[in-house]
Amino acid sequence: MSAPLYLFSGPEFGERSDAVAAVKKSLKDKFGSLETYTYYSVETDPQSALVQLYSESLFSAATCVVYNGADSIKSKEDIEKIASWAKGAGEASVLILVADSISCDAKLEKIVPKENRKQFWEMFENRKIPWLKNYFSKNGFSIDDDACEEILDLVENNTQALKNECSRFFVVFEPGTRISVQNVDQLIEHNREENAFTLFDAMAEQSKSPAERLETSLGILQKIRLSKDSAAVALIAGLTYSFRRLLAWHNLAKLGKTDEASLKANGFFSKKSREQFGSAARVWSSGQTLAILALLSSADMGIRSSGSGMEDTFLQTLLYSIIVKKGASLSAWEEGWPA
Repeated sequence: MSAPLYLFSGPEFGERSDAVAAVKKSLKDKFGSLETYTYYSVETDPQSALVQLYSESLFSAATCVVYNGADSIKSKEDIEKIASWAKGAGEASVLILVADSISCDAKLEKIVPKENRKQFWEMFENRKIPWLKNYFSKNGFSIDDDACEEILDLVENNTQALKNECSRFFVVFEPGTRISVQNVDQLIEHNREENAFTLFDAMAEQSKSPAERLETSLGILQKIRLSKDSAAVALIAGLTYSFRRLLAWHNLAKLGKTDEASLKANGFFSKKSREQFGSAARVWSSGQTLAILALLSSADMGIRSSGSGMEDTFLQTLLYSIIVKKGASLSAWEEGWPA
């Protein structure tokens, strides 16, 4: 029997969440009752999460702990503690390690049984529209191709985000409705709350000066932070997705593949998205985009290790570095920027 230890990694949040849910269901089916606990590396260290697994539950036959941010587990002591627990754990106690990155520390991966490790990659571009059509069809709806393209421009392209947004159609419209691009504009575009993608739009608005873009972006950031979807790590993940797309745009431009067919084949489906990334490419060069992706990765790790108290400082500094410094990090206080 393999150790009751799992590692699910990668940016495809939807399929990754489904895998976590499947493990929980299997435990509940087998033992009849299950207590589940969810921890985040930014708030709880791995050894504190293990305490829950060492403590026998008085109310359930099985216990499952989900630990998010496993890519931050680096210390030899933490890894050894997890390995020691796994060796002596019974099948009624399960630890699921979850990571946004594709890979984790090699020593951590080594202690997880191969059959319990799975990486969840982003969908290939040619899978996205068929996935959307199938999802609508399973729920009793149909959808036009251009409506699919509009959704993919407006929503982060992982199955969890897509399910969350698309489920709104099933509440508003009658079963059997064919969803058009006008319906998408009505339900998503015109009722969209501020998020990582509206923030990216504001940051990339070429017609405005860096100071104007910074002021607008900081206002959007404040609205996001006051909303229900205020998690800093999720916001950085959304910005990272957008800047990865911008890097793909630059790479296509270098290859001379800027015709509509090539751009559509690489995920730039609508005229609106092509205008957006064309504008962003004039704001940030390919090299600056790479530097920004490195900054985003550094900010992600900084937030995870520093805790929630520093999140706003990290995020505000991040926006300044991206918009004003174009990817250069801040090494000292600069005039015009609060100390």
